[in-house]
Amino acid sequence: MIEEGVLEAAGRPVERAYGLHVMAGEYPRGLFVARPGTLMAASDGLLVRVIGAGGHGSSPHRALDPVPAACEMVNALQTMVTRGFSIFDPVVVTVGMFHAGTRRNVIPDEAVFEATVRSFSFSPQAREKIQIESVRLCERIGAAYGLEVQARCQPEYPLTVNNAQEFDFVAATTKEVFGEERFQQLADPIAGSEDFSRVLDRVPGAYVFLGATRSADPQTAPGNHSPLATFDDSVLSDGAALLAELALRRLTP
Repeated sequence: MIEEGVLEAAGRPVERAYGLHVMAGEYPRGLFVARPGTLMAASDGLLVRVIGAGGHGSSPHRALDPVPAACEMVNALQTMVTRGFSIFDPVVVTVGMFHAGTRRNVIPDEAVFEATVRSFSFSPQAREKIQIESVRLCERIGAAYGLEVQARCQPEYPLTVNNAQEFDFVAATTKEVFGEERFQQLADPIAGSEDFSRVLDRVPGAYVFLGATRSADPQTAPGNHSPLATFDDSVLSDGAALLAELALRRLTP
């Protein structure tokens, strides 16, 4: 959308940008939350294909089994994070997809897994390091097993960073419109990622979360990406009202 000119579509460049995201858990219903500076992590995708030679499950010595090697890679990635990166510049690696084989008695030709790699890049080297080292780790484990490995770390979303002045403006506006108790400043960033980050890279602005849980206990409620997540639509009018108020106040001389 940016490449196609969305930031200039109104006839003049966009001057400010505000985004809002509802949350099925974590925050009480109707609560707006945000923080200045880094709000959400950068995200990359680690894509790995481990290529072996299939065979019968009764004779693994006659095959090149990719499954044990791929499993070792998954575990080794976690160890690499805890032993190779500072806890004060956090990195999160989660393998969310793993596929191998079609039957329990057949050694497959290949195993494929994909991971999401999150980093905050408080030091600029952390994201670059995890991109390089995650691929190298998988390739070297594969080599130890005599297997070919095709691995790449694909950059996806940059950090979501709230402009400090625009955060203050959002906080003040929210409190004035809805009351002091309806806004909360987050102490720490969260490890999710967001494509609105690309807009905030170009335009001063802020991104805000809005609690939309149906649960009396948001901390135990299923989160946004759970198949059990439920949302209270009644908060949408407040979300729309805040975005409209922010726009009106910024556009009024």
